[in-house]
Amino acid sequence: MKFTLSWLSDHIASKATLEDILACMLKAGLEVEDVHDPRETLKAFTVCKVLEAEPHPDADKLRVCKVETVDGMKQIVCGAPNARAGMTAIYAPLGTWIPGLDFALDKKPRKIRGVESHGMMCSTKEIEAGEDHDGIADLDAAIPLGTPAAEALGLADPVIDFEVTPNRPDWLGVQGIARDLAAAGAGRFIPHDVKKISGSFDCPVEIRLDAPEACPMFAGALVKGVKNGPSPDWMQQRLKAVGIQPRSLLVDVTNYVSLDRARPLHAYDAAKLQGTVTARLGKKGEKLVAIDGKTYDIGEEMCVIADDSGAIGLGGVMGGESTAVSEETTDVFIESAWFDPLRTARTGRATGIHSDARYRFERGVDPQSCVDGLNLALALITEFGGGTVSKPNVAGMIPARADKVTFYPADVDRLTGLKVKSADMRRILKDLEFAIEDAGEAWYLMPPSFRFDMEHSADIVEEIARMVGYDQLPTESLPAPEGGIRAITTPMQARVRTARRVLAARGFLEAVTWSFMSKANAALFGKTPDSLTVANPVASDLDQMRPSILANLASAAQRAANRGEPGARFFEAGPIYLGDGPDDQRTVVAALVRPVSERHWQGAPKPYDSYAAKADLFAVLEALGQPGDRFQVAAPSQGHWHPGQAAALKLGPKVTVAHFGALHPGVLKQLDVEGPAFGFELNLNALPVMKAKATKTKSVLERSDLTPIRRDLAFLVDETVPAADIVRFAKGADKQLINLVEVFDVYQGKGVPDDKKSVAFEMTIQPKEKLKDEDIQALMDKVVAAVAKGCGGVLRG
Repeated sequence: MKFTLSWLSDHIASKATLEDILACMLKAGLEVEDVHDPRETLKAFTVCKVLEAEPHPDADKLRVCKVETVDGMKQIVCGAPNARAGMTAIYAPLGTWIPGLDFALDKKPRKIRGVESHGMMCSTKEIEAGEDHDGIADLDAAIPLGTPAAEALGLADPVIDFEVTPNRPDWLGVQGIARDLAAAGAGRFIPHDVKKISGSFDCPVEIRLDAPEACPMFAGALVKGVKNGPSPDWMQQRLKAVGIQPRSLLVDVTNYVSLDRARPLHAYDAAKLQGTVTARLGKKGEKLVAIDGKTYDIGEEMCVIADDSGAIGLGGVMGGESTAVSEETTDVFIESAWFDPLRTARTGRATGIHSDARYRFERGVDPQSCVDGLNLALALITEFGGGTVSKPNVAGMIPARADKVTFYPADVDRLTGLKVKSADMRRILKDLEFAIEDAGEAWYLMPPSFRFDMEHSADIVEEIARMVGYDQLPTESLPAPEGGIRAITTPMQARVRTARRVLAARGFLEAVTWSFMSKANAALFGKTPDSLTVANPVASDLDQMRPSILANLASAAQRAANRGEPGARFFEAGPIYLGDGPDDQRTVVAALVRPVSERHWQGAPKPYDSYAAKADLFAVLEALGQPGDRFQVAAPSQGHWHPGQAAALKLGPKVTVAHFGALHPGVLKQLDVEGPAFGFELNLNALPVMKAKATKTKSVLERSDLTPIRRDLAFLVDETVPAADIVRFAKGADKQLINLVEVFDVYQGKGVPDDKKSVAFEMTIQPKEKLKDEDIQALMDKVVAAVAKGCGGVLRG
């Protein structure tokens, strides 16, 4: 939001300097982003007088001018066609930076076609004070020599730009800014009571509300015989200062009222209206050609302003081209309505329209300003454009005001430590236009109609503290916590943090991708219920909540490859969505690798594959206190995994903890990702909660003095039996003696039946006391029996 210092002075009587105003804005919570002071920018430029302008001896289009300046008499070579003796112009001395040309004059006189030039005379565009560049600025001859250019051009007015917080739509008008600054002590607020326009005839334009939930109130009036010429100079200067180009009286008045009172209006050429003006919802297939020249599709939930010919505007967003005012307009119908903020925001997002009206209505416009804003606009139009005004036509009623807020004055001290007198609280609240009903310990306050954010006593406390100044808050040390500081992370947060650290240590880069994806891609990784379809997606290909992270990681890896980083190793920890129920969200950790052939003088290392993905998954599980041997490996239950190069990790027959391996080539092709790609997806919610231990300190390692015993065993099993099952059954034969079981060979071929495979492993036995041969043999027999019972394995001879 931008405003000028002189504009602010219309609403506040103050002797404060610019610096004082800025300090008071900071105190009141108005965060200043920029201050543009033309006096500072143009301080090097002054008014000069051209005494002579003779033709250049060697250039037909140049003139040699004798110029009287603040630095004395100067000879300046000028190429402007309007340079002449007797004119008053703007002088730039040697060494001056010319902002519109983005360069600085030489510090020494420069010869132009053989004639020395001691400075420059500028156009308004060259000093960024206007758009005229056809010649040098031709000023009023009455302006004294040496007058600063900013003052001579009427630009000696600082422009302040600040950030408007979402809860303060009243700050989108200069009047609202002045009100807060006055309450904060910057001066005295000047109320401007708007004179009611009674009108001399009935308004011929009928208004009807067919959708009061979208437009509860619509006020309008007709002005006949108006002259739509230029707006007054003071209004044009203010609009230009804040970045709005003046167009005509009618357009400028609506813009001015919007900026001055935070009250958007719209002007219709009454001669172009057909029948009744109606506020209704959109119809299927309707379109609107807006005043920006673009055509927009109208949705059935949008608020539409229409006449008998069809849509002529989108309520609270933008008007239509068919009824726009022009220089030929003589009869104008002024609209001042109140539109539902949420519906306005949705319409703006759906159409992509960004207008000043939308910016204000979606934040909440003061509903009480409908009639006052209309009256102000009518007064300005008739004052500067003439015409006769109809009686206002008002349909509907403004929304009910918020309930009273119960405020406890003692809360100011209790919540902030500020010692504020009751009289000072009362003054501040009255300055902020709260109505006060004093009931002793509790005050009942009616917030002003433009404050939608006042609901609780603490809100009032904040207002008082803001006006007193946050710099006045007392400094106190926080009390020491009793009983030590407890961990503030939840068990799930701790799991996520651990998984992130493990994967980062194993060479993965963390990615953060959208929680959405296209519905087509989501269907490749799970179900796509309508309940998970995004109503207003940020992009057309992000319209479904993701059922898996892997699709987004695969696309990110492909984008990295397209930019010269083919060997991406990404992981992400975040939510996936399997339904709209409270238990349908899962927190998962997913990792993905697109392996590439690496070149090395010692030979290429083994590329990343399903076994490497399994190793990374098991490293995460181990760090989470979930040893890998407690899980069972099974065929993948999800269709996006390669059936021959992927597996599921299960905890019992019903609980699937993770999947790992290669993604299905067909899925990668539909994602437009070059394969192969390997990875895993771990469901952290499915992991059991480990029993709390008395301490996290690891037990002392007990080393045996006895040499470990190693035995190799090979079993014939069905080819569908996972090797991990054989390892689990073998190790479970005697967990005290069997320290490690590792597979070193899997064989299918000659000597092995077609539906069988041979799995060989090395078993390490770590005795705590000496074992006899018969003890070792007894252990081997237990292992053979356990494997036979668990998976039907037969010991090979």
